[in-house]
Amino acid sequence: MSSVISLSSVGFAWPDGTVVLEDLELLVGTGRSGLVGANGAGKSTLLRLVGGELIPTSGHIAVTGRVGYLPQDLTLRVEQPVASFLGIDRQLRALRAVEAGSTDQADFDAIDDAWDVEDRAVAELARLGLPDGTLTRTMGELSGGEVTRLGLARLLLDRPDVLLLDEPTNNLDAQARERLYDVVDSWRGTLLAVSHDRDLLERMDRIGDLREGAVRWYGGGYSSYVEQVDAEQAAVRQAVTAARSDVRRQRADRVEAERVLAQRRRQGRAAQLSGGIPKIVSGGKKRKAENSAAAYRKVHDERLNAARERLDEAQTRLREDREIRVDLPGTVVHRGQQVLGTRGLVLRTGAAVDLTVDGPERIAVTGANGAGKTTLLETLAGRLAPSAGAATVHVPVAYLPQRLDVLDEALNVAENVARRAPDADVTAVRLRLARFLFRGAAADKEVGALSGGERFRASLASLLLADPAPRLLLLDEPTNNLDFASYDALVSALACYRGALVVASHDEAFLTDIGVGRTVRL
Repeated sequence: MSSVISLSSVGFAWPDGTVVLEDLELLVGTGRSGLVGANGAGKSTLLRLVGGELIPTSGHIAVTGRVGYLPQDLTLRVEQPVASFLGIDRQLRALRAVEAGSTDQADFDAIDDAWDVEDRAVAELARLGLPDGTLTRTMGELSGGEVTRLGLARLLLDRPDVLLLDEPTNNLDAQARERLYDVVDSWRGTLLAVSHDRDLLERMDRIGDLREGAVRWYGGGYSSYVEQVDAEQAAVRQAVTAARSDVRRQRADRVEAERVLAQRRRQGRAAQLSGGIPKIVSGGKKRKAENSAAAYRKVHDERLNAARERLDEAQTRLREDREIRVDLPGTVVHRGQQVLGTRGLVLRTGAAVDLTVDGPERIAVTGANGAGKTTLLETLAGRLAPSAGAATVHVPVAYLPQRLDVLDEALNVAENVARRAPDADVTAVRLRLARFLFRGAAADKEVGALSGGERFRASLASLLLADPAPRLLLLDEPTNNLDFASYDALVSALACYRGALVVASHDEAFLTDIGVGRTVRL
């Protein structure tokens, strides 16, 4: 496989000195490559480095061909015309002028050889499922999913050789995801995608796992990657079990060695006291015995230390525990208990909603991008007023928005949780946070230093561990940006949750995993 992307001894640190990558070696060839790894491992930073958005602090990056980079969050101006965002507004103006009879050389220079730019733009927008007339709209008129697709269209119009995608299916509805999958399936150049979307990763030719500052490649798509990792982990668990047994054996041998040495000392003292050994001979035997004992101990200590090192090395290859187990007795909602009811509710989007929640129901809110899913949740949470009617919540409610803005940026993780549970002591807060994978010093991390997945887990912890605990939980696209460990942790946490749940999501697998029993389609 010839290399199209090459990183040699690449390091990157933020201006405050925080090291993200160090001495990274990476080769990516032609074809479709997925990149996975824990939140905070540096995947997005790596993509930004390859895309030229960031400059490495050390090492060298080489890319063959033109690069197109789609970030997770596109920076945009709401008043910007779509044609300007696509970078074709000047060409379109020149085309209109020429069509109207202009002979100005500046118009022909602006068009250059892009006489078909409008047709290509319309075709790309249609290919990605964007509605007719999108080219004449402004960015502020588009939904989050439409903006993501528009960002991809901008790249495709530029015809790059290398396509870099960072969590491209975030915010996309089911139909839009299928459109993006079609683009990926038909891509003939080099593609490197950071994603936790299993369906997208299944389409990859290889998966790279960024862990502990290095990328390890696995052939095939997501299911093949899982099989290979599971096989590796089975071997690692066997190695850990064997290493633990060896440590116990060596520890027992060390204890036995001390018993033998103690017995020898007792025998030596008894012989000396009996007077059967001259003093000068006794002294020589004692020194010899002490030297022998020291060597004997050293052999057993070295064996025990070696066994401990093998155990430590084997344990470092074990994957992080993914389960969150949380005792949330205050969240219990009993069957028949009225949780939420609407009366003539009309959202600001114009959609009429009739929704009643009784007992610990789990309800999915689905629909196309722009249908009003987020608007519904924000209305139920009391953040937005409806156009008409009312929604009444009868129990404590917590809302986790897509933008995860529930944390105080000036506080660390533990302080944010304590802020919502002021009567809980520090030890209790930390014990509960450990179950959300914030163990030890991780609980003291400043919010600003958290990765997307870490911020999600911290936000979820601050809501679920609040006092009073929420009995209605509203989640808006909760699986966006989650690594596999955080995804499993979320599913595990919701398995322990005994309240009512309303979740807006395009992730069908997630909705199945959490046991959704009813769907409201907008």
